Amino acid sequence: MRTTPPLPLPVKRILAKLGGDIRNARLRRRISASVMAERAFITRPTLAKVENGDAGVSLGIYATVLFVLGLAGHLEKLADAREDEVGLQLEEGHLPQKIRMRGRKAP
Repeated sequence: MRTTPPLPLPVKRILAKLGGDIRNARLRRRISASVMAERAFITRPTLAKVENGDAGVSLGIYATVLFVLGLAGHLEKLADAREDEVGLQLEEGHLPQKIRMRGRKAP
């Protein structure tokens, strides 16, 4: 049996919320678990794991389930550099203070 490494509590909560949100989105769309699993090319037990926020399920399966629900576009923004406030602040701190132009020789 494959085991997953221990996860920080905030990560467990995020995955549990994601799974619950996926389940709610499926139910709002009136898609049965069997049909959802078939459309996502997974088994019903795997869908149940997704909807429970199981960390052992691959990101690819989560992405496929979100695609079936029409929500995959949100994945593009997860680590988007334009949305990375900390990274942008750190990068800004390394910008040069002055830009020196090299002297040109007259033609």
